[in-house]
Amino acid sequence: MPLSVPTGAEPQRILDVRHAMALCIGMVVGAGIFKTSPMVAQFLATPEQLYLAWALGGVLSFIGGLCFAELAAAFPDAGGDYHFLRRAFGARMGFLFAWSRFAVIHTGSMALLGFVFGDYLAQVVDLSPWFGEYVSAWLAGGLIVALTGLNLLGVRVGLGTQLGLTTLVIGGLLLLGAGAGVQLWQGLAPVAPARLGAPSAATVSWGTAMVFVFLAYGGWSDAATLSAEMKDPRRGIVRALLLGLGTVTALYLLANWAYVRVLGMDGLAASAAPAADAMRVVFGRGAELVMVGVVTLTALSVMNAILIAGPRTTYAAARDLAAELQLARWDAHRGTPTVAVIATSGMALALVAFGAATRGGFSTMVDYLSPVYWCFMTLSGLAVLVLRRKAPEHPRPFRVPLYPVLPLLFIACSAYVLWSSVVYVSSGAIVGVAVLAAGALLLWGYWRLRRPR
Repeated sequence: MPLSVPTGAEPQRILDVRHAMALCIGMVVGAGIFKTSPMVAQFLATPEQLYLAWALGGVLSFIGGLCFAELAAAFPDAGGDYHFLRRAFGARMGFLFAWSRFAVIHTGSMALLGFVFGDYLAQVVDLSPWFGEYVSAWLAGGLIVALTGLNLLGVRVGLGTQLGLTTLVIGGLLLLGAGAGVQLWQGLAPVAPARLGAPSAATVSWGTAMVFVFLAYGGWSDAATLSAEMKDPRRGIVRALLLGLGTVTALYLLANWAYVRVLGMDGLAASAAPAADAMRVVFGRGAELVMVGVVTLTALSVMNAILIAGPRTTYAAARDLAAELQLARWDAHRGTPTVAVIATSGMALALVAFGAATRGGFSTMVDYLSPVYWCFMTLSGLAVLVLRRKAPEHPRPFRVPLYPVLPLLFIACSAYVLWSSVVYVSSGAIVGVAVLAAGALLLWGYWRLRRPR
């Protein structure tokens, strides 16, 4: 899909349900499911609770998708969330969101995926003699530098390659299910069936578990913006979201059932690379290598997509703020916002270093970006209500059913996950909120300077 829309152009209604469903699955399914399940298992006590958490994640993502579908159908724009928040709450909120994408959400996601890449590759390649306990961080940083170099040279991963990698990751999830089926057919018990260290009923943390669940479902907000390109503006996006997110939810439940069936709840909670561990148990070393290849290619693909799209958001916001800013420079020769690409890469590398310093890696990045991400998810839900009041006569090809119940439910759930991600206090969460606050202060100071005397 195009990364930008020419001035004066509008998205064309060319997608049918099948196309939008495939794109929805491709936008949501990524490397997260191969890494987040152990974190979810650490905060829940039983397999039934684990499955319920993943099912709830799918249902609530669908409700959120309906809210974004109304916004995208009524106010189609390539800016997506940035455009909705700007219309609902003003330019300053739009720029603060752009800052959050640059400093927290996109760069934090790149660092997070870099740690997924590093953790899985370290599973099969012993690099500890050279890098010690920081193997994953070095691998993550090296991948970011390599992808940055490719993007600055103008090398792109095409749409066909992206779709091929999506097919590959779906195949990996189905392979996990097949492996668990083989073990069940053979009558073998899970590797670690007992939950000796399981949380008690009093210490189960649903809010914290859902932070990790929703991370794996990330991408549905982008998928919902496809509503502006549906041939059927009323029912098309609902069907695409229902079928797409329904398929994703089924795949995620299958993967978690496979993890528990092969590794057990304790084995899943303790695993750094559950998909690779499960494949090794069932099929041996060769299958483990195949799964590591699937996960690392998926992480690479998603990181590359972020590195293409993220700097363009930064460039556009900088251009709107002050055309003389270095971040607003576009390199016509390379066809990229070069300064924004380098700045994005530098921030992602700093976050990799931060994750390594805290020794949390992946989990530190989840802590870092979750409060900020869910803050803006809550505001995006509120934007549905605000824009209904500010622009009641504006054409809305699609409207959220059961309004205002579903938007209010989404707002409440988003606020709950936001609260959980803040209460689950760690260095990552504190730093993420502090970086957002720093951006707010920078913008406040900039507007003060621009104010006429």
